[in-house]
Amino acid sequence: MSKRLIVGLTGASGSVYALSLINTLALMDWQIELVMTPTGEKVLAYETGADRSALPQNVTIHENTNLFSSLASGSYRTSGMVVIPCSMNTLGLMATGTGDHLLARAAQVTLKERHPLVVVPREMPYNIIHLENMLRLARAGATIMPASPGFYHHPQQIQDLVNHVVGRVLDQFGIEHTLFERWSGV
Repeated sequence: MSKRLIVGLTGASGSVYALSLINTLALMDWQIELVMTPTGEKVLAYETGADRSALPQNVTIHENTNLFSSLASGSYRTSGMVVIPCSMNTLGLMATGTGDHLLARAAQVTLKERHPLVVVPREMPYNIIHLENMLRLARAGATIMPASPGFYHHPQQIQDLVNHVVGRVLDQFGIEHTLFERWSGV
């Protein structure tokens, strides 16, 4: 399995999830192929104070306008892609196969190559269009994972809630972690 994962970061609130995922993967020596929408990059800075210079060295940033990026080709080997957080706008682009931006194109390539695509919607409430777009993506092979942290591990800090969501995302790719205590029954 390639230790390379595509991370898409959109303009939905919740960029702390993406930053935590990136930092966790970087500590595990994964190569992160990052695509940010312009609004996603602004929200990252606004919500976390992080900008491009604050990202780990094993992050390669691909410009969302660069359709000549390696991520636009099925021959580029990755373990899959996660879009975290995923705005409803980007969700709609992915669901309809619109690929005039790299993030949506990389999602299409991930699906066509039958690699895992994990979509973490963060907006709410959902309207019927959002739900139908999620269903369309799920039928195409994506895993839809709303940012809904669990509480059975008795979180004490916000980072505990973030870690639960990020850990569940890592689970979808079979990546071992210790971000939260797993449920073992009562």
